[in-house]
Order: sequence, then structure tokens, then C-alpha cells
Amino acid sequence: MNNNSEKIKKTLKYTCNEYREEMILASLRQRLSNKSLSPDEMQALINEIEKIESEMGF
Repeated sequence: MNNNSEKIKKTLKYTCNEYREEMILASLRQRLSNKSLSPDEMQALINEIEKIESEMGF
């Protein structure tokens, strides 16, 4: 296998954990859109979203 094929294969590999992280992130973003959250709750969600995005390399 040449180097390009290996890079593509690694890029296309999508794991259950990655899917799970994306679903958690989507859920947190959805919760953030709730207008009845307190400022503290909003900040906690923002912090969690930033943490997950950082872990995912976003």
C-alpha cells in the first residue's frame, strides 16, 4: 500500500466512539438553544462543548 492509500484509509475510519462524541456534542448544542437556561447553565454547556470540540480536534 502506498502512503496516500494509508492516509485515506485512516481518514475514512469512523468509530463508534467518534459517532458517540458527535451525538453528545449535538445534544449539548441543542440544550444550549433552550432560552430558559440560567447564565451559569449556559456557561457550563459552553465549557463542555468547547472541551469536547477540543478533544475531537475541531
